[in-house]
Amino acid sequence: MIGDSSHSAESRIPFYGKLFSIIALLIILNLPTPQDMSAAAQRLAAVTALMAILWMTQALPIAVTSLVPLVAFPIFGIQDPKTVSQAYINQNIFLYMGGFIIALGIEKWGVHRRIALHIINVIGSSPRRVILGFLFATAFLSMWISNTASTLLMLPIGMAIIGSITELTTLESPEASSKAIHHFSVALLLGIAYSASIGGVTTLIGTPTNIAFQQIWLAQFPQGPQLSAGEWMVMVVPFGITFLFLTWVVLCWKMPSLSKSQDSSQAIIREHIHKLGRASRPEILMLIIFVMTAILWVTRKPLKFGAYELLAGWEQFPIYFLTKWGIPVENVSGWVHDSTVAMGMAILMFAIPAQKSEQAETEYLMDWETAERLPWGVLLLIGGGFAIAGAFQTTGLSIWVGQIFSEIVTGWPPWALIFTACLMLTFLTEFTSNIATVNTVLPILAATAISLNVDPRIIMIPAAISASCAFTMPIATPPNAIVFASGQIKISDMLKYGIILNLIGVFLLTAFMLFYFIPQMGIELGKVPDWIYQP
Repeated sequence: MIGDSSHSAESRIPFYGKLFSIIALLIILNLPTPQDMSAAAQRLAAVTALMAILWMTQALPIAVTSLVPLVAFPIFGIQDPKTVSQAYINQNIFLYMGGFIIALGIEKWGVHRRIALHIINVIGSSPRRVILGFLFATAFLSMWISNTASTLLMLPIGMAIIGSITELTTLESPEASSKAIHHFSVALLLGIAYSASIGGVTTLIGTPTNIAFQQIWLAQFPQGPQLSAGEWMVMVVPFGITFLFLTWVVLCWKMPSLSKSQDSSQAIIREHIHKLGRASRPEILMLIIFVMTAILWVTRKPLKFGAYELLAGWEQFPIYFLTKWGIPVENVSGWVHDSTVAMGMAILMFAIPAQKSEQAETEYLMDWETAERLPWGVLLLIGGGFAIAGAFQTTGLSIWVGQIFSEIVTGWPPWALIFTACLMLTFLTEFTSNIATVNTVLPILAATAISLNVDPRIIMIPAAISASCAFTMPIATPPNAIVFASGQIKISDMLKYGIILNLIGVFLLTAFMLFYFIPQMGIELGKVPDWIYQP
């Protein structure tokens, strides 16, 4: 009866979500309009509340809720159909589309499995090193494919190792053996989930929250500095590596030794590698595409560490050759974008022969049947967030909300602003959709930064990253839910490690933001950027 009652309550959540969203819409629409708020801004606040409740309760599919601005904004006089529809397609959408196609190619030919197994084979030997290998392998995969896909890939391999160790481990007592095996199992499975989230934040295409941040940033500050894929990696990869090591230390703290486990785990990994056989022609070609894409992304803009330029960017080369050939090109800046690389390599995949099929027909690295598996829902979700961010700016709602929030935090030092943003997003997304939360909160944080006369990147970037670093609840992220569904982990296990890692993530990200991200981006604390008030 208790189970039935719980299931019944859970099934009513969508109904209540729809009901409360409509109630919130009507209440906000009928409230007296504040003197310093425009009527359009009030209507936008009502629609945003509607969407936030629908997103958080998932009363409608998240992608469907993202389409609400296309209907609500014109009807409520917030934006015209032409303006709001343009939010759903731009250069960044094509960047992610190209990245997703490349990821589908990696999955199609099994390159991700080979990469993961070899990383584990190199790093892993003892149980602790096996866990470290899984952490880095999963994180590396999540940099390029979805966190969910990387978790689903690594979980069966992890379960196989756990099964083998369970059979071979013999300690002085059954209780000791059971305790040691449980600790190893929890550390390995939680390591897979946590590293999938950590790895995802290290690239712009690794997680939807990063994609949402870039979209909202472009909508709010089109004249501001734009972070390329390479610049983001130079900043965030060191944070990710540090966080992975700290996660490994926390998960393996006081883990008992496991007799005979080293040989058994290594044997399983080598058996999986042996089954893969030699790399096929498609795998090699796909790996070349993958590596070339990463290199072109990283080297498009000048590669800098602080004030030192290590490598000049190649983005001006095409313009240089056009000029040399006598083709006049005006306004040369911005002609090449990360989306140029992503879509160029994706198109190339459709043209490169991979192998001949059984019917003697040439098979290419990518086909449209595979490409149709693109996560269209994610692209719509990003478009919805972009539409809200743009409307926040045009109606003045962002300024109004920012002024109110800034009154609370006025006088706070930069470290306190960063710490608060990280803490708020980390624990808020334990219970809500991280992408929905980012879409709702980041425009408010952007407005707050303007009101405080600080560079918005100081609080927006750590907030976006923190939204993916929720480790306490199974519902917080898909990787958490997947490993919890294995039946090997209890809620108490996730709470014990998750709370510790949540807090470590908040402190670590605050430190990285102050001492590495801010100098790397050339932000001067206490100085208002010239572009912050430009339309």
